[in-house]
Amino acid sequence: MSTTKTQPTADAATGTTGACILIADSFQPEGVEVLRELGCTVHVEADLSTADLPARLAACDPDVLLVRSTKVDKASIEAASNLSLILRAGAGYDTIDLATASASGISVANCPGMNAIAVAELAWALILSCDRRIPDQTLDLREGKWDKKEYGKARGIHGRTLGIIGMGRIGQAVAERGRAFGMKVVAWSRSLTPEDAERHGVIACDDPHAVAREADIVSLHVAANAQTAGMIDAAFLKEMRNGATLINTTRGSLIDEAALAEAVDAKGLRVGLDVYASEPSSGDKTFSNDLIARPGVYGTHHIGASTDQAQAAIANEAVRVIRRYLDTGDVMNCVNLATNTPASCKLTVRHLNRPGVLASIFELVGQAGINVEEMENIIFDQGHAACARIQLGGMLDDSGIEAIRSNANVISASLTPLNTD
Repeated sequence: MSTTKTQPTADAATGTTGACILIADSFQPEGVEVLRELGCTVHVEADLSTADLPARLAACDPDVLLVRSTKVDKASIEAASNLSLILRAGAGYDTIDLATASASGISVANCPGMNAIAVAELAWALILSCDRRIPDQTLDLREGKWDKKEYGKARGIHGRTLGIIGMGRIGQAVAERGRAFGMKVVAWSRSLTPEDAERHGVIACDDPHAVAREADIVSLHVAANAQTAGMIDAAFLKEMRNGATLINTTRGSLIDEAALAEAVDAKGLRVGLDVYASEPSSGDKTFSNDLIARPGVYGTHHIGASTDQAQAAIANEAVRVIRRYLDTGDVMNCVNLATNTPASCKLTVRHLNRPGVLASIFELVGQAGINVEEMENIIFDQGHAACARIQLGGMLDDSGIEAIRSNANVISASLTPLNTD
């Protein structure tokens, strides 16, 4: 499907954008009100299912789609011809088809770090539940059973070792609370430097398996992606101590649930889960999972970020991202920008800030059969001159450079190879 997507433009007289926003999940009313005050048309449809989303997108054709848990698949993305930004009101974005969005020139953004404290609090609720078997105790009490002798058996966590895999904002918050409980904290993260480890009061491990060997409790806080899918497999679980605890408040894709079920049976692992490999879609209230039925496995309903505090913070960040986008076209927290392009050289042109200068340059580049991969145009104080930095997919020959320099509005032009190692 080929579409032309444009950024919503502001009305010069009123300052409003006229942008259309579809919110396909629950969202803070205060955030909705702010968006409407910006002049946006906002449709809030919290009960939309993934199956219903394509038709709704086709009907209202929004500029911006905001979601929390609703899955945005290829059919949904291709249904809206005007869609230019998909915003996840949360940190993870694995429920959005990034490949289709990128191929359609649609920006995808998130709201990272806004739910860190809420998720850390839930991780600790699960840790304490595993140690003291609080859900089992509550269930027995509700059924009229009193068993102080059985439930008086608990290891306790003071002086134990907490292992954290992933030291982003959530991992850091979990570590901070672990130290408050008097625990030794070990951690692994791809970006964890010795200086960062010292600053956060943790001991850095060489790899995730080292965390599994060292820790009495392992808590997962890495992003869900192709590299982390299934990282908690039979080999990892084999490294964990007998009777240890595993906590996952990140994404279900991290864990091989069949291998974990075997480890629970064989090693007496205790497990706290807020996320699962297969979760009900939006609007579906049925759930079936053999793992959660095992003794010592406790679960919640993917509600790590679901506190009033976290939702208010996420809503504020979502509004900030949308406001910046509508005002400037800049997409904060964009997650699908290319990290590498085929660019092989950079064309730097200092020029007078006048109409048609860049158009003439692009025409010459196009005539040479060369693609523009990236560019920026910096305007200097008072607006008389500018500097364009244009990354090209091939080298212009000398005649092309001379043709650019011959423009009366061009001050200078140079071409330099890029280091592509």
